[in-house]
Amino acid sequence: MTIDGVAASGKSSVASRVARELGYPFVSSGLLYRGVARLALRDGADPDDERALLDLLARCPLTLRPHAEGNEVWCGAQDLTPELHTEEVDAAVSRVALHPGLRGWVNDQLRALPQPFVAEGRDMGTAVFPQAGAKFYLTASPRVRAQRRVRERAQDVQTVEQALQERDRRDAQQSRPAQDALLIDTSALSLDEVVGRILQTVRS
Repeated sequence: MTIDGVAASGKSSVASRVARELGYPFVSSGLLYRGVARLALRDGADPDDERALLDLLARCPLTLRPHAEGNEVWCGAQDLTPELHTEEVDAAVSRVALHPGLRGWVNDQLRALPQPFVAEGRDMGTAVFPQAGAKFYLTASPRVRAQRRVRERAQDVQTVEQALQERDRRDAQQSRPAQDALLIDTSALSLDEVVGRILQTVRS
């Protein structure tokens, strides 16, 4: 199963809950991109320089460890997970994800994972797992997404909304619903309602 969507649309929370209900692991593709962005920031590499990013991965390969309750990203013996949701990583991750070679590397890591699982990201249902039997795409208004994000971090709503709109622009080519995906606008829906709609669709 794939659950794609725009930034801060609730993908991770929804996918994690759906995975637990179904008894499957939950796979967050975005954490691998965040891991690369974190490495770049740590080592002073340019997020726009694909060769530099691939060299970083050669020196410190990242491993995604999926669990139903959440995912971890490790670089050797170091758990990077606590460092992946910062404003600096937010600003760099969409630049990192533009590189075709890096995207190919991430997709190879995901396809190598044992199935079944619930995969969450931006192009899981289009580029990575087009054969998935159930596909969903989550969206919400920029203001609603900004309000959700500031509940997790001490930031200004307007600033976050502007950043999300810029991220939407950068991600436009990558993040789009598969033709056979069910589109769900989560703006006026609770987490329980979104999860319930997906589970009802899958089970029917």
